[in-house]
Amino acid sequence: MPLHAVVTGAGSGIGAAITKRLVENNYRVTLMGRRRDMLDRTANALGAPDLVQSFVCDVSDEKSVAKAFAKASAAAGFGAIEVLVNNAGVAPTAPFHKLNFEDWNAVMDANLHGVFHCTQAVLSGMRERKFGRIINIASTAAQKGYAYVSAYCAAKHGVLGLSRALALETAQQGITVNAVCPGFTDTEIVRSSITKIQEKTGRSETEVLAEFTGVNPQGRLVLPEEVANVVLWLCAKESAAITGQAISVSGGEVM
Repeated sequence: MPLHAVVTGAGSGIGAAITKRLVENNYRVTLMGRRRDMLDRTANALGAPDLVQSFVCDVSDEKSVAKAFAKASAAAGFGAIEVLVNNAGVAPTAPFHKLNFEDWNAVMDANLHGVFHCTQAVLSGMRERKFGRIINIASTAAQKGYAYVSAYCAAKHGVLGLSRALALETAQQGITVNAVCPGFTDTEIVRSSITKIQEKTGRSETEVLAEFTGVNPQGRLVLPEEVANVVLWLCAKESAAITGQAISVSGGEVM
């Protein structure tokens, strides 16, 4: 029977690309996200109703996570969750001196506490079955600092630390835990950031885009599909020796 994977933040961007790649390789996939319309759009585009289901879930809310994961594993034809891709997150920008504690907490809730809640929801079952793949979509912001996203960097560094610690705790239980760390990726979030910078500075799209691509030695944005390929590889049973790693998908920005 195909493995059952849950992908959070699956409605768009990297999450949608990961979902597509898994379904193409015959995984049963549960899409989770906060917006029903985006989940439905992504699920319908896959054209594989027997392999796809979706549930609205706010990863920052422990009760919402418990409810969604219980539904996912109870659904006929899907069963126990063997792969978890923690992809949901937010990346607001602000100088640290203008960042209030409420905004800081919101970033932590979505990017770090969400990983905690979702991993807690699946880990016991993985331990019982002696198999599991936990893949945390971190960022190069887990490996280095960036100005004006201090909360995001702090949260993603936390995700990487959690990944490494949990990898050691589960190393002899058939479970792997890894962090995938994309650089600036061609997603709606990055395109929205470019638009906002244009509006604030009056610079052209080409000029602002050059700031994003300039940190990548390949001189481009990473493609969501490139991140999805790494996730697919880590999901495989043959990748059992790969755990506790921070795999940078950044064109050489981080080595």
